[in-house]
Amino acid sequence: MKEMVRVSKACEMLGISINTIKEYGILGKLKETRTTGGHRRYLLSDIHKLQGITEVEKTTIRACCYCRVSSNDQKQHGDLERQKLRVLEHCSKLGYVADYILVEVCSGMKSNRPKLNKLYELVITKQIDVLIIEHKDRLTRFMFDVFKEFFASHNVKIICVEEDLSKTFENELVSDIISLMTSFTATIHSRRKRQSKEYRKRIEQDGIKE
Repeated sequence: MKEMVRVSKACEMLGISINTIKEYGILGKLKETRTTGGHRRYLLSDIHKLQGITEVEKTTIRACCYCRVSSNDQKQHGDLERQKLRVLEHCSKLGYVADYILVEVCSGMKSNRPKLNKLYELVITKQIDVLIIEHKDRLTRFMFDVFKEFFASHNVKIICVEEDLSKTFENELVSDIISLMTSFTATIHSRRKRQSKEYRKRIEQDGIKE
């Protein structure tokens, strides 16, 4: 009996939304079947075909592809989709099956990212053996070695498609740093303003004139 997967699992493996996978069905890009209860199911082999993996190429290595851009503007310009295709292509060349594809729009400076948290869960629960990213910068802006050591402690290997940081990523890093400085400055200004108000209020309560 051929292995079938649920809608949520298929979406996760392909890195697409439920609406997109429904469109795939309408366009005939991905054949769907229905259970007796009316639930959608997809052949795992069809999912692998969309990932560029053939039955001969499949290995027992469980791979996860993680892709990220910092802004919705980059996503709208197709940067995220192109990045995902490059990472999946590299995964296919290595002969791995992308069991999970995690994509998100979030600053690399932010540690509490939804898909990054999902990645932690996959690593800790030993659901993957390999993580494939376009560049280490996609996973984290700083302290990549800490991430690498953490993943290695759970027997997960990190593979980067590119070792050198491109100009696009360098520009994105500058943008992230500027955003961080702006946020930090705003926080300091807000705190000083609040302290000033509290000081004035105490003076008024004590009946002391400046």
